[in-house]
Amino acid sequence: MSTKHKQPASASNFIKNVIDADLASGTYASRRWSGNPGPAIVQETAPEDPAKIRTRFPPEPNGYLHIGHAKSIFLNFGLARDYAGICNLRFDDTNPVKEETEYVDTILDSVKWLGFDWQDHLYYASDYFDELYRYAELFIEHGLAYVDSLTPEQIREHRGTLTQPGRNSPYRDRTPKENLTLFREMRDGQHPDGSHALRLKIDMASPNINMRDPVIYRIRHAHHHRSGDKWSVYPMYDYTHCISDALENITHSVCTLEFEDHRPLYDWILEKLTKFGIFERPLPHQYEFSRLNLSYVVLSKRKLIQLVEEHHVDGWDDPRMPTLVGARRRGYTPEGFKLFTDRIGVSKADSWIDCSVLEDCMRDVLNDSSPRRTAVLDPLKLIIGNYPSNQEEMTEAPNHPQKPEWGKRKLPFSGELWIERNDFVEDPPKGYFRLFPGNTVRLRYGYVIKCTGSDKDADGNVVAVHCEYLPDSKSGTPGADNYKLKGNIHWVCAANAFEAPVHLYDRLFRVEQPGSTGDFLDDLNADSKKTINARVEASLAQALPGECFQFERHGYFVADQVESAPGKPVFNRTVTLRDTWAKRKR
Repeated sequence: MSTKHKQPASASNFIKNVIDADLASGTYASRRWSGNPGPAIVQETAPEDPAKIRTRFPPEPNGYLHIGHAKSIFLNFGLARDYAGICNLRFDDTNPVKEETEYVDTILDSVKWLGFDWQDHLYYASDYFDELYRYAELFIEHGLAYVDSLTPEQIREHRGTLTQPGRNSPYRDRTPKENLTLFREMRDGQHPDGSHALRLKIDMASPNINMRDPVIYRIRHAHHHRSGDKWSVYPMYDYTHCISDALENITHSVCTLEFEDHRPLYDWILEKLTKFGIFERPLPHQYEFSRLNLSYVVLSKRKLIQLVEEHHVDGWDDPRMPTLVGARRRGYTPEGFKLFTDRIGVSKADSWIDCSVLEDCMRDVLNDSSPRRTAVLDPLKLIIGNYPSNQEEMTEAPNHPQKPEWGKRKLPFSGELWIERNDFVEDPPKGYFRLFPGNTVRLRYGYVIKCTGSDKDADGNVVAVHCEYLPDSKSGTPGADNYKLKGNIHWVCAANAFEAPVHLYDRLFRVEQPGSTGDFLDDLNADSKKTINARVEASLAQALPGECFQFERHGYFVADQVESAPGKPVFNRTVTLRDTWAKRKR
């Protein structure tokens, strides 16, 4: 049963314990190849592989990577880094119907963005199509595979259920000669899609449905993004994956828990190919860990595609999307993801991680790395009646309060400023320490002011606040110490402020587990995006796309990579200063 929890600052990684034991026992110290190891690119590891371990990250190029993939990337590339090993980036491109070069390119870019370099170890399952086909013929020749002429629907019907065994196909006893003839005709494009499939001959009564004569090849008359029109048959993932691991000399094949029941098939295929003289021991071993289940998020590829295609979001890189391109555009950082994966750890226990854990990790990283700037999101004019007209002076503000080495910046101050609209009320509630008639507050980095009144429009809306300043109260001067006040508000100079669009992003869904009680689209958060025109300090006009800042009192913001133009940045809110959702739930 799943549990929901907020993980501690550090968590365990059981796979490291496995690797430590394998290295101590020398499990993979004698790796050697026998027979034909396949493509020449793999021969670099034979007969001696200097890497202590070898892992792989095997994305399917049929969509964009998401936050769950980040966990797998940090795990597989991180293990290789920590143990002086190698991590292969291998595209599982066995389904030509759904794959596109666009997806390959964005996956490569996302892995690099997270800080990893596969160097010369970029592979594709399609690199091995010749070997995979040859090995399939070996299974046929040894009486361990047959061409089934049942329809896909009939194959599913014959497979049985979790409580009932499957039934043998009427085509199961075809002779190896008949099967080879049919399989070669399938390869040569002589049969239509769905008319035949190649299945392994294992055990239709196995309690593990994955072992009930699994399909390993199906007919697909489709153009492949790399092999073109050479093939009319394409291998299935379970068949391809384990063989690719063995060809690439993988030691620890790490995948998520839904593949645990597939491991017997993984081992069966490699054991048979070892008996055929294709591989030598030690063989790769598969290990499963719990996938990422994150509250307020959907990570199903089908649902993400639906969000994009039905225009519930503004594309794969919409900052509300859990894709890595969306997270990057929102201002999430690789360092934040690294901290997140360290905190949640790696285990076999299925659990839900609260989205606030990820947001807290981003806050922790951005708090340390983001320079401070001033922005007024809901501007209200403040007029200082006794400040000399046409006068302007400079105040100083630190670029980072914990990093004095970052220096200070100049902020212009004049008799007309912008303040936040909610920093003024006419009739304040108890405990309200900001501006109201007769009250005194400090303008951050500036002077102490006393509110004297306000102006309203014909509808009774406040359009300006009036006050007087105390000339001997400027921050940083000796007289400033004489004033001890509870209220402290931020501002920008009206004459120098830069007007910038700001997207206020929130969680895309309003419930913890979208779709748990119906259609997940019914759980969309209608307030997940609001766009405002803010007034920000003048220096932000030069913000570069992707540059992150803390807007004091508001949160962390990034200059949008798509909408920003030179001298005209558009800002996205990455995360608030506090967990506002936790406050709403109390």
